[in-house]
Amino acid sequence: MENIVNTGIPQLDLLLGGGIPGRHLLIVTGDPGTGKTVLCSQIAFAQAARGRSVAIATLASEAQDKLLAELRGMSFFEPERIGNELFLVSAYPWVQKGPKEARELLLRTVKERRAKLLFIDGLRSLRDLWQSEAKVRDFFYELNVGLAQHDAVGLLTTEYPLHKLMDYPEATTVDGIVALSARRFGGRMVRRIQVAKLRGRAHLSGEHVMHIGSDGISIVPRIEETTTPDPSFVPTSTRAEFGLPELDRLLDGGLPELSTTLLAGSTGVGKTLLGTYFVATGARRKQPSMLISYSEPVTRLLSRAKGISLDVAPLIREGLLHVEYRATANAEADDLVQEILDKTSQLGIKRLVVDGIGEIEQGTLEKERVRNVLSSLIIQLRDRGVTAVFIKEVPKIAGPELDFSDTPISVTAENLLFFRHVELRGRLRRIVSVLKMRESGYDPHLREFEISPQGVRVLGPIENAEGLLMGTARPLPHERASQAGGT
Repeated sequence: MENIVNTGIPQLDLLLGGGIPGRHLLIVTGDPGTGKTVLCSQIAFAQAARGRSVAIATLASEAQDKLLAELRGMSFFEPERIGNELFLVSAYPWVQKGPKEARELLLRTVKERRAKLLFIDGLRSLRDLWQSEAKVRDFFYELNVGLAQHDAVGLLTTEYPLHKLMDYPEATTVDGIVALSARRFGGRMVRRIQVAKLRGRAHLSGEHVMHIGSDGISIVPRIEETTTPDPSFVPTSTRAEFGLPELDRLLDGGLPELSTTLLAGSTGVGKTLLGTYFVATGARRKQPSMLISYSEPVTRLLSRAKGISLDVAPLIREGLLHVEYRATANAEADDLVQEILDKTSQLGIKRLVVDGIGEIEQGTLEKERVRNVLSSLIIQLRDRGVTAVFIKEVPKIAGPELDFSDTPISVTAENLLFFRHVELRGRLRRIVSVLKMRESGYDPHLREFEISPQGVRVLGPIENAEGLLMGTARPLPHERASQAGGT
């Protein structure tokens, strides 16, 4: 059975295809300040906490005190481990002597301490001191062989960006390379982690979101790398009703269960209130439901709902309905998506409304990923048994054309309901139209709907006007003629 070393960081294990393969030597590389030392130290303390012997070697003078000072604020730092399961050694004097002396010290320490992990911090100093690529290459090769003989794993840090490291001999000598990066994006710092190489192990590709906090390193894998479509999925014939009879009839009984629906339209037209109806109806039917708002605090949302006779407070108290507000300033899409999936799993959610799916689109820094992120989210929600409704304002829908070009979710969602205000005969009206429902019947007629203190009510088809979807509503010719004849 293959020996795999769990890092103590679950999502890092996921990136590595389960953990660090036994007897492997890995380099963690990146510019200064990207989190290399924190990452390797967190792994080291996780091993020590499991009772395994760990050796940490520093390669610069006076580095031990600096290392410990940097780690004291981390929750994983347990000073009582030092000198027991975790042993620190300063290798700088031996590095000054040469590769042979440094290698012998490190392997002797591993042998004497029966260490299962050797962490060497600051490899770049080797090249600076030895001034010989041949010496550096031989050092890595013989260290790798020696660690394998002692059934130990090696972690090494070096301060090179990935593209530069790949030009050096250690890139081919070691078994794996993990690259960290930090860069400015729109006035904020974004961190990424990537498994660039790992011998004999399937691992996740691409750059993944990484955070450094008081608990150390946390990672959010790219959702598209962890999502596998189920080719055997068959759409259900069961419907999830809004609880509004006229709207549900328009939808041939409601939204298909396990589908995803986009409610798109202009500001203030009533999309959030309809989403609230959807989750409230699910909660009343004992289906755990949740509304996540990225635009409106919970108290304001509940107050508006109560103002149209939709009091959901009892459902919240019963634990059947969860309403949450999440500020999205500086939030990345990967974080928002992972929070959604975590909460739906933890709470057993069956109906979900996300008010502000545009925040996820905007939070995807690599715009070419947007469609894949949303498609993967839809698949994972469906796999969890969730019927989802996403709400988005579409500001471009304000003229003679319906433009969804900047709305990737309109393509990935199975169903699309469109809402807008139109002016007709001197009065502002709300209209709703079903633009798309895959593998389901629906009423294609445009309907007016109204919001009053008594609730939301969908009216009959609008048959005496044209141009409603385009925002240029006007009476039909025969209506104009009858109006002219009566004047």
